[in-house]
Amino acid sequence: MHPIFSSAHRLQWYASAWLFVGAMLAASLVAAGDALWTNALFFALPVCLLYSFIALSAYYVCRSLPLAQRQALHTGVSFAAAAVIAGLTLVGIGTAWTSIGRSLGIEWGAFELTRRYQVLLFGLGVALYLLSLFAHDGLIALENLRSAERREADSRALAREAELQALRAQINPHFLFNSLNSISALTSLDAAAARTMTIALAQFFRQTLALGERQKIALSEEIGLCESFLTVEKIRFGKKLDAAWHVQQAALPAAMPAMVLQPLLENAIKHGIRDLSEGGVIEIAAEVREGWLRISVNNPCSIEQDTEQSAGNPTNQGNPRHTGIGLQNIRQRLAAMFDGRARIACRRDDRQFIVELTIPFLPLEDTPGRPS
Repeated sequence: MHPIFSSAHRLQWYASAWLFVGAMLAASLVAAGDALWTNALFFALPVCLLYSFIALSAYYVCRSLPLAQRQALHTGVSFAAAAVIAGLTLVGIGTAWTSIGRSLGIEWGAFELTRRYQVLLFGLGVALYLLSLFAHDGLIALENLRSAERREADSRALAREAELQALRAQINPHFLFNSLNSISALTSLDAAAARTMTIALAQFFRQTLALGERQKIALSEEIGLCESFLTVEKIRFGKKLDAAWHVQQAALPAAMPAMVLQPLLENAIKHGIRDLSEGGVIEIAAEVREGWLRISVNNPCSIEQDTEQSAGNPTNQGNPRHTGIGLQNIRQRLAAMFDGRARIACRRDDRQFIVELTIPFLPLEDTPGRPS
């Protein structure tokens, strides 16, 4: 379909431009003293409006001769032949319309299209068609540019989605392997606990299947995933492990990639609480401040454990023990979703290890509240 017909607004402007050309032609006839305004307008406006549809064929002529494949001689002959045919067509339209005007038998509809005016009309038709050819060349070049930009944007989006899919795919097996190892250990110590842990693990993966394929979820949904994860881990660690949530109500609708907090909790357990004889409490806080969502995960640790846990920091490449899946994975996923505006930082405060996430606060519409 011709681009002009893709929008009523474009068609309106196109018709208006040709009516202006018709008005200019009528003014020329009046200035030459061969017609009154009524006769000139009755002739020029309909003729130009009809010819405007002939001029649209220039789009298809240009499309048949792509700019990158054109040869000067072939293109010149093709354009000249098309312009001559269009000029003759304009003369034919003008002759037919003057016959219709005379047949009406009304004074303001009569106009004599003499041989001189036929020649002038032919020249005008050729010139307007050549102008239309050049204009359509520009239009096609602009279309190709926009199409290339759309393809590039689509390619970037597909590449980003593929990256996110790959990063998400790394998370589920990582947690699954750890959980299966825990269940295997429990089977010889507490069969009932192993069975309960298996059921809790199945519940967790039901949630990840429902939410993990989405590009983004609400913080409230992410908290639900984390609570299911902690249910599994609490069976393993018993009273040694607890969690305290300090989540601002306004933060619950915030959009974020699925399973961003869960690896932080896993990291806190593996490198913090697991080796502490007294265990500890993982504190998770979230608030909205000045257009940013700020999340912190705080866990107790010893000095030696803090060194191990810091190996997960993407800014610390000296210890590879906890790279790839942990904080580096989270940093990459947040960077992909928020175009590099998200930040992740780790710090130690006395015997507390703290991970802080700062991401733009973008509410996700129609999000549920925090699961009970």
